[in-house]
Amino acid sequence: MEVESPNHQEKSRGWFKSLSEKLWSKMDDFVRRLIKLGKDDPKKIVHAIKVGLTITFVSIFYYFDPLFDGFGVSAMWAVLTVVVVFEYSVGATLGKGLNRMLATMVAGALGIGAHRIATLSGHTGEPILISVFNLIVAATVTFVRFLPKMKARYDYGLMMFILTFCLVSVSGYRDDEVIHMAIKRLTTVIIGSCASVIMCICIWPAWIGVDLHNQIATNLEKLGNFLEGYADEYFKVSVDDQDGRSKDKSFLEGYKSILTSKNSEETMANLARWEPRHGRFRYRHPWKQYLKVGTLARECAYKIEALHSYLRSEIQTPPEVRNRIVEPCTMISKESSKALKELATTIRKMTRSSIPDIHVANSKAAAENLKSILKSGLSKDVDLLLVVPAAATASLLLEIVTCTEKIAEAVHELESRARFKRAKPRVIPDHQDDSSHHQLDQQGITNGSHDHHDDYVITIDGNGYSSNQVVPASRNHV
Repeated sequence: MEVESPNHQEKSRGWFKSLSEKLWSKMDDFVRRLIKLGKDDPKKIVHAIKVGLTITFVSIFYYFDPLFDGFGVSAMWAVLTVVVVFEYSVGATLGKGLNRMLATMVAGALGIGAHRIATLSGHTGEPILISVFNLIVAATVTFVRFLPKMKARYDYGLMMFILTFCLVSVSGYRDDEVIHMAIKRLTTVIIGSCASVIMCICIWPAWIGVDLHNQIATNLEKLGNFLEGYADEYFKVSVDDQDGRSKDKSFLEGYKSILTSKNSEETMANLARWEPRHGRFRYRHPWKQYLKVGTLARECAYKIEALHSYLRSEIQTPPEVRNRIVEPCTMISKESSKALKELATTIRKMTRSSIPDIHVANSKAAAENLKSILKSGLSKDVDLLLVVPAAATASLLLEIVTCTEKIAEAVHELESRARFKRAKPRVIPDHQDDSSHHQLDQQGITNGSHDHHDDYVITIDGNGYSSNQVVPASRNHV
């Protein structure tokens, strides 16, 4: 009989110790991530508890004999329905619940009808007819699922339709009480769906429409943050850079999340249509208009992506060329940033305001100034290759002015269709926005028909005197 050597035993103990340490490290890391997830978003903990409570509630139909005798094994469908229907947001849960209930009802009725028709053909022809019905229904509904609108809103319901029809029609071949089976299954599905919807809505609901609303506003803020500091970064006039202090440049990267936001925004808009009226979000809220604003924000983000590439361009434009365009470019960057941030505030607070129009007008005036400089030629003595980056930057800023104007128009249409409230008068020191007000007087912003109300800007000067200035609330509507 061989005896293990001490070296072999030590290696075995070392291997087990190393393995246990790795497992413990992974478990500790997993627990830490769970704790961080709960701290970052406590609503997810609430959602997990709600799902557990709902499953426990519908399990009563399986535990208690009186209820089980009424539903039989079909009581398990209530539990399965909660598992597949209960989603994080109200819109997703309500959409899945209604889809499942309607699909089960219609498919169950058709399945019973198919079973009845098949029985008329005799014992030999019955399985053939049932197979033909399954082929026709499954193929037709599966093809309908390829339609974009049907896939966006009713894909889950169509899938449940195929499942229920096949289960009822095929089960009826071996079970004569197919009607009772379909009724029990429909009842338990309705119970599970209703329990999920009621729990999701009544206890700390998570409205996906609110998430879409906030995401669109946040995206506009990210665009504004980039433009706010871009000119200083490009022309190297930042105070922090001059003093040699470190500067947080994370604002230059925030726009990148907007580039890939299309799918998430479309999903949220489709689910938000299922949600009932809540807060200031009315029934038939214009969710499609949010998608329009989001699309324009992405167009602006793509231009900003190109603009960002010139911050680290290998070809550096001579200072004398940059100095010619620094003032209008800085004005465009700052005013477009202010306009986008004001539009983000307008969406977030659901209030109407004409302040963004002031900044849009200022950016357009700066754009005209920049165009005249470009037409006159940046420099005749400098190599054209060295002028290209500055000219491209100026051209992109001109396009961003147009994008900002389009976003403002889309937001104004959202204000009208969603019935945003009139903003309260804003009190601002006269030294901050004198140029904006003077520009407004010069431009006379009349981009469309006048609204029924005007915005009042109350200006307070250094001596304590105040004056009211009426800002027309006119704007274009797409």
